[in-house]
Amino acid sequence: MKTYDEKHIKNVVLIGPAKSGKTTLAETMLFEAGIINRRGTVEDNSTISDYHEVEHERGSSVYATSLHTEWRDYKINIIDTPGLDDFIGEVISSIRVCDTAVLLLNAQNGVEVGTELLWNYVDRYNKPTILAVNQLDTDKASFSQTMEEAKAFFGPAVTIMQYPLNTGTGFDSIIDLLKMVMYKFPQGGGKPEKLPIPESEKERADALHNELVEKAAENDEGLMEQYFEKGTLDEDEMRQGLKIGMMKHQVFPVFCLSAKKDMGSGRMMGFIDNVAPSAIEMPAEITEEGQEVPCDPAAPTRLFVFRTLVEPRLGRLSFFKVLAGEVALGMELQNEKTNTSERIGQLFIADGKNRNPIERLKAGDIGCTLKLKNTYTNHTLNGKGATGNIQPIDFPTPKLRVAITAKNKQDDEKLGEILNEIHIEDPTIEVEYNQELKQVILGTQGELHLAVTKWRLENLYKMQVDFQKVKIPYRETIQRSATSTYRHKKQSGGAGQFGEVSLKVEPYYEGMPPLKEYPVRDTETIELPWGGKLVFNNCIVGGVIDARFLPSIMKGVMEKMAQGPLTGSYVRDVRVSVFDGKMHPVDSNDISFKIAGMMAFKEAFMQAEPQLLEPIQELEVLVPASLMGDVMTELQIRRGMILSMETEHDNQLIRARTPLAELDKLMTSLRNLSQGRAIVRSHFAEYAPVPADLQKRISEEYSKVEMAEAH
Repeated sequence: MKTYDEKHIKNVVLIGPAKSGKTTLAETMLFEAGIINRRGTVEDNSTISDYHEVEHERGSSVYATSLHTEWRDYKINIIDTPGLDDFIGEVISSIRVCDTAVLLLNAQNGVEVGTELLWNYVDRYNKPTILAVNQLDTDKASFSQTMEEAKAFFGPAVTIMQYPLNTGTGFDSIIDLLKMVMYKFPQGGGKPEKLPIPESEKERADALHNELVEKAAENDEGLMEQYFEKGTLDEDEMRQGLKIGMMKHQVFPVFCLSAKKDMGSGRMMGFIDNVAPSAIEMPAEITEEGQEVPCDPAAPTRLFVFRTLVEPRLGRLSFFKVLAGEVALGMELQNEKTNTSERIGQLFIADGKNRNPIERLKAGDIGCTLKLKNTYTNHTLNGKGATGNIQPIDFPTPKLRVAITAKNKQDDEKLGEILNEIHIEDPTIEVEYNQELKQVILGTQGELHLAVTKWRLENLYKMQVDFQKVKIPYRETIQRSATSTYRHKKQSGGAGQFGEVSLKVEPYYEGMPPLKEYPVRDTETIELPWGGKLVFNNCIVGGVIDARFLPSIMKGVMEKMAQGPLTGSYVRDVRVSVFDGKMHPVDSNDISFKIAGMMAFKEAFMQAEPQLLEPIQELEVLVPASLMGDVMTELQIRRGMILSMETEHDNQLIRARTPLAELDKLMTSLRNLSQGRAIVRSHFAEYAPVPADLQKRISEEYSKVEMAEAH
């Protein structure tokens, strides 16, 4: 296979909402270039891109898939990405390493909610972007409506390069404003005929062409001067201006497509060759130490691993971009993150499941290798003379959390190893053992992401699992003060146990006045690891309890606070004052006062109007305006409180707060309600009191469990 230099390599990522036609377009691009001689279809599970079994079962992309095509002496690396929010990690890593984003707009739906989510990441990484209006051959296609929405959302950077002469089932002609010709496709698609622009379209085409010339000229002073001198620009000058505009994020060229019928993709590929920037023209990557790493073929070798794929029968595949220098078979590279050396024993260009062996790859190219021992996503491999790690990809935190267990308890350790492997492959999946809840928590981006993870566990790893609800990390506190005295006495031959403790509990808050009833000899303030404080006052006078037993009393209080009296949850924000007690000259010891302190605290706590607190999440819900009323109703049903509403283009951004206990059910309801178009972001806001009726039910359920375990 030919090795291309850095000037003739173009890296593009195909992004767009579900059903926008990314996989079909990728298939068509490979077919146009002659890489494949027959186009597969998503419906028949025969595309190069969607080759995983789970993608065939679901009928849509789950993984980002690397492909390549060769078009007129250029190599175009293509990454086809999933369209659903659940698999956003696959999209983000692909956007990060590609040099141009091809954002597909479904001509039937225009700018969808999913489009906006994807654009946030394209905009964050400032990637040159082509807008590809696809499915112009469908009944409800509307190019004008799609352009209206695109300009409202993306702004004046939307630059029409082409427009369709006709849309709908009769779509077969595109007016190209750069070349000023009409492309007319044969029935069923394929290679178009170049024709003059019809007289009926001359006026419109000329006006749009002039707009295109002005757009190309305004991005460069030299081109602007030439435009003023000549009144126009030639085709090469326009290409130059468009490239500069794309790199400044001031030009988003618009192309017309029917990927399914192979109309328009060849022209867009020619534009990618001639105009879209290569890696060497893009801004330098930056290391964690702030060092610039330009795409320099003469520099020391540097690879950035942007994706890891674990295939049970093949091993671990590491996908990388050559940021500088070149990589060749047999090279030894240093991973500074793990401080290990890695040998490149195999080198491939991937086309779906096909691995094409190659001896070397130049700066700017994308490839993959097998069985690196200690290298994972976000790691940098450096050749001799290169140091530092490239700034990592920032992946989103999980939106859905479940507790996971192996059906066979003997497989718990093995399940942990498998989940760690899955996290390596997909960093948007998080796994943790929660000491407070005594559960292994699996975090995913949504229900579909969770379903695919379960499918992988059961089908690829042969691991049967169960999911349970994640317990809610409630907190307990009190609403008034109370006192209690507890005597611990135990005699069983020989030395006995004796300790008596009298204490007062109060709700603690910042700036509360000092204790008045009893003299405070000393105070200890403890910042609790789970949040809040314990203020412990020693008010003992006259030596009724020896000072050496005070730490044991506090230890007993702390143990009970770690498993609260009401529901077994952590206790926070309490002031405890030990003011009296009794000792025995022989039987008093640390354990006696620890137990007495614990039980006195428990009794006083239950008399002080205990209050259960629950975590509250702050939400941002982005939905089409037509669904706003239904979404607000759903939030209120889930004990949500609406904070504000804002209009964002044709959508509504609703800010609200809802209890964490309602969040999973809410996510499911919103996804069903909006047919997956709602985008929900959440973060912890505060702890707030649980309603009295719900507190009673939770407390009673806890008491029943305690009684059952006691028997």
